[in-house]
Amino acid sequence: MDGLALLDRIKDVDAEAVVIVMTAYSSVDTAVASLRKGAYDYVTKPFVNEDLLQSVKNALRQRELFRENRALRRELDRRYSFSEIIGTSEVLQQVFRLVEKVAATNTNILIQGESGTGKELVARAIHHNSPRADRPFVTVNCGALPETLLESELFGHTKGAFTGAVANKSGLFRAAEGGTVFLDEVGEVTPAMQVRLLRAVQEHEVTPVGSSAAVRFDARILCATNRDLEKEVAEGRFREDLFYRLNVIEIHLPPLRERREDIPLLVRHFITHTAREQGRVEKPIEPTAMSALINYAWHGNVRELQNAVERAFTLSGAAVDLDSLPPRVRDAASHETVRDPDGLRPTLSEIERRYILETLASVNQDKARAANILGIDLSTLYRKLKRYDAV
Repeated sequence: MDGLALLDRIKDVDAEAVVIVMTAYSSVDTAVASLRKGAYDYVTKPFVNEDLLQSVKNALRQRELFRENRALRRELDRRYSFSEIIGTSEVLQQVFRLVEKVAATNTNILIQGESGTGKELVARAIHHNSPRADRPFVTVNCGALPETLLESELFGHTKGAFTGAVANKSGLFRAAEGGTVFLDEVGEVTPAMQVRLLRAVQEHEVTPVGSSAAVRFDARILCATNRDLEKEVAEGRFREDLFYRLNVIEIHLPPLRERREDIPLLVRHFITHTAREQGRVEKPIEPTAMSALINYAWHGNVRELQNAVERAFTLSGAAVDLDSLPPRVRDAASHETVRDPDGLRPTLSEIERRYILETLASVNQDKARAANILGIDLSTLYRKLKRYDAV
């Protein structure tokens, strides 16, 4: 075969192979054909050694970029697939099922939940599992910017529109072209901004500050808030028409106290993550510490739990123990009777469920050992776990 046929065969074997074509017959047509077929460079004889060495160095650098991009894609797949939204509770499984249904659509979605429940993580998972996954995911915290700056950030501005506007700026809606815009804490947007935001959401076009010409954009819009927007609408603080435009589909993230059975999974995940971040060996967690973590109210939700586990891992010795936990968690664990967030005593069934899940966590989910400790048959344990949706 000739060189071009060989190039085809090489690319069939390894599409990412970096190939330099060398020939004694200089031809523009051959050079163009080589590059079209995927050659990295085209070198003619006679050549200068230094030029060839430089081409090889560049080719090696290109190969390294291929590997880095592949590794980055694997990391994105790991981080923003559903595997990073951790939990087996039924309330969280319902969220997973809804996310799977809506990810492939272009529908506007409103993600509601308390601070720290993982609203942005869900938004990223929706984007990453959508047809727009290879396009930008642009996020803006609406509550962190004053109105005038938020307007410029979202819609862009023209040169000279205001003091400091030294050049044209396209704005985040247009920067997300083909991808997704995530408006975090959208409930903090002022009434004046809500008017402009409604037009952007409704018409998919923006008018930069200082311009009178509207510009269209193609981006999916996801929003999140920790406010009760229906209440905000009823009390006149949020536009009803904007609310219904944003809330085509609502995803509600449950607080951690409503899915306590997920806490052991989250704790082990955060221990593994912290150990890797600190370059240390993973540690076991003592049952008393796990019990305290399960029973604490977690008003800051998953984010607060992560901080508590990171602190405990850093301060503990051979194992994460009760003393290494934040004082507020230890104090809550010191009470003999654990109370639910509504102030009522837990039912006998709830106490049994917690005890079984805590025992499983203390033996790293070894069901045979847990059944032995609990004094029940393994089949009985499986039956109870199935009732708790924790199998």
